[in-house]
Amino acid sequence: MRRLRRFAASAAVVTTLMAGTSALSIGTASAARSAPAAPAGETGAAAYYCGYHGAVTPPTVRRGSTGNAVREAQCLLRFWGFYIGPSGIDGDFGGYTDAATRDFQRTCRIGVDGIIGPTTWNRLRNGC
Repeated sequence: MRRLRRFAASAAVVTTLMAGTSALSIGTASAARSAPAAPAGETGAAAYYCGYHGAVTPPTVRRGSTGNAVREAQCLLRFWGFYIGPSGIDGDFGGYTDAATRDFQRTCRIGVDGIIGPTTWNRLRNGC
């Protein structure tokens, strides 16, 4: 059963990347949320796969940015419980993502500028 859930989660991520749509629009989304995505002992965002961008230090993203780094930021914002808009993880840093970023920064008590730079990436990946 565990292998099946892992496979479903992997398939959901691959399908999401290839289709450029939100994982919530895919039928296997419930399996993706329940499947273990990291080794035992991992907690927080590290245990939730959002690896759309392969770089250790992704580029700074802000309103108007697009691409995989934005998808990763949106995925992490959603993991921490912030609303990123009705279109979900779409790779477009628009108004909803900007508001979610500012709310996240306010919650973590870091500079509120709506820009996801090194400090905000660190907090998104590791928690406040």
